[in-house]
Amino acid sequence: MLKFVVIVITAFSGIGLYGQPYYDTHVKNKFVDENIFLKIKPDTSPPPEFLKIKSMLPQPLWPARQDVISCYWKAWEIAFSNLHIPTRENGFVSPYIDAAFNGNIFMGDSGFMLMFGKYGIRVFNFQGTIDNFYAKQHADGFICREIHENNGGDNFERFDPSSTGPDILPWTEWEYYLNFNDRVRLNKVFAPLLAYYQWYKTYRSWPDGTYYSSGWGCMMDNQPRVPEGENPEWSHGHMSWIDGTLQQIYAGRLLVEMAKRLGRENDVKEIESETERLGKFVNSKMWDERTAFYYDRYKDGSLSEVKSIAAYWALLANVVDQKNADKFVLHLSDTREFSRMHRVPSLSADVPGYNPDGGYWLGSVWAPTNYMVLRGLTNYHKDSLAYEIAINHLNNVVEVFRQTGTLWENYAPDKVQGNNKKDFVGWTGLAPIAELIEYVFGIRADVPGNSLTWDIRMKDEYGISQLPFGKNGLIKLYCHKRNNTREEPQINVSSNVPFSLNLCWEGGTKKIDIKPGNQ
Repeated sequence: MLKFVVIVITAFSGIGLYGQPYYDTHVKNKFVDENIFLKIKPDTSPPPEFLKIKSMLPQPLWPARQDVISCYWKAWEIAFSNLHIPTRENGFVSPYIDAAFNGNIFMGDSGFMLMFGKYGIRVFNFQGTIDNFYAKQHADGFICREIHENNGGDNFERFDPSSTGPDILPWTEWEYYLNFNDRVRLNKVFAPLLAYYQWYKTYRSWPDGTYYSSGWGCMMDNQPRVPEGENPEWSHGHMSWIDGTLQQIYAGRLLVEMAKRLGRENDVKEIESETERLGKFVNSKMWDERTAFYYDRYKDGSLSEVKSIAAYWALLANVVDQKNADKFVLHLSDTREFSRMHRVPSLSADVPGYNPDGGYWLGSVWAPTNYMVLRGLTNYHKDSLAYEIAINHLNNVVEVFRQTGTLWENYAPDKVQGNNKKDFVGWTGLAPIAELIEYVFGIRADVPGNSLTWDIRMKDEYGISQLPFGKNGLIKLYCHKRNNTREEPQINVSSNVPFSLNLCWEGGTKKIDIKPGNQ
């Protein structure tokens, strides 16, 4: 008998010295059988050195703001210092960028990092980072939110409330698809994404269909959202979490869009009805008409009074009724709430416990949540406000960079200050790369639609060259200096592929058919 115990403990060494083996409770999901990342041969190609490939990255031009350009290049430099290759020990399948945090890869961090990493696709396949999560999918569809880089093990038991999330991988893949129209990849990732969605629905939802998480699970570790007496980091609080519910609506809608392009509509019929029903629930049960805001819902049906940036997933999920959109968005322009010196704090300034220095998620400004807000504002055609927030965020990040020489994990909302981890790229690369290109420069691609929007808000001379557009496209855009924002911009465009340019400025719009060559 003693010999048998020794053998069991060795075989299940991850359980702990005094543990015992558990029954395998995985209820197998048929879509996991389609997950090719569980079987592919690892790619151990060494990642490129930054200085050798710098000239192949998008080259921004803004003569009046060399500080911004310097910050842009610093972000790329740090990002390329955080690239790694799979090892036999961790069982990863693709070279990847890590979160520059603790030697683990994170689902949320990775998803957001790839939203700026897409601009480096010519020199490194940043998108391959999340292949390593697909490669660790369980038989029932579960994917852990944090995985050890040394041995490839999950950092959480799968039924722990903090074990997974936020479910943003469909959004990450959709951003990639919009920029590269890569239907082959869409077909590869659809099954593992669908299996994960189904696991999340089965094990993270309440009887009313809403979803729960925890401080760690939702990424906002110490925000005071759970009822008094509950642990803000680890407890689900028996709440309907507004961000978790909205993220699942958005993920579901994106899976439906993917299915349409792949001819797999039958696989998502249930999701279509669920997202419709959940959207109605959120608006009827998690919206407070008096304050014009979305809140977490307690188990007794009452609403929290904590105004969190988590509510703005509603814009991205497209659930905000048009009659409520203006007053909901107005909170972002209220200096007593979310319009602080550095926008947008993660917690409204009128909430007890708000910390003007940041206090992690007690008010700090974070690049990923800002990017979520910007994308949501685009969804509701609030382009002017999106630009205001983006330029404010960029200016503050760049000023801290000017003072410290680096980028930080998060930033104080009421002073010029970087907080916590330094050299953090990491998701902070979103601000000087993706937000610069997409919201300050105003350049957003829709490659499946063969179009590019250029929303010109600045009067300064600026532009960018070597901007990737699809698999083989490279675009150069240049805008001459203007006297005022209503003046029609004088632009130069060159491209090696044809596309339709949607030019926008305060005084009008124009559609231009771009042919290969100089325009």
